[in-house]
Amino acid sequence: MYSFPAEAPWRTSSYTQQQNCVEVADAPGLSAVRDTKNRQQGHLAFASPEWHAFVAGIRQS
Repeated sequence: MYSFPAEAPWRTSSYTQQQNCVEVADAPGLSAVRDTKNRQQGHLAFASPEWHAFVAGIRQS
């Protein structure tokens, strides 16, 4: 389990619409994702290498 700073700046992809989006935030050594429709439910945090491997896999698909 990773602890993620509450003040981290969140961003969405320029490809997203106004709904059905996820937001991503980075902190030293960590990346987190959350649902824009349910921000109050928290986020999932990953070690940066895990997140970068996930994104690289998506880009290869």
